[in-house]
Amino acid sequence: MAVAEVIIYTTAYCGYCIRAKQLLAKKSIDFREVNVEGRQELRSWLQKRTGQRTVPQVFINGRALGGFTELAALEQKGQLDPLLARPREPSDPVLEFAS
Repeated sequence: MAVAEVIIYTTAYCGYCIRAKQLLAKKSIDFREVNVEGRQELRSWLQKRTGQRTVPQVFINGRALGGFTELAALEQKGQLDPLLARPREPSDPVLEFAS
């Protein structure tokens, strides 16, 4: 089964980051975690990209999904699994500062 490319921007001390990673792990979804602690340039890019200053910030196939609250809401509505099952396509956005 093809799965989406998932990137989650986090910090080590963030409870919501832990919860978002647990939700993805529960679904057996591989994801790439990028720790933004002490990386001001990356945090600035993330804020410009998402409009948010908080972590986690979850991207699925290059699209900003939001944080844990948005991830959990999609799960509750049954809308997360279809997003996670769709493979990355050439027309999907590219994260220009992904690591």
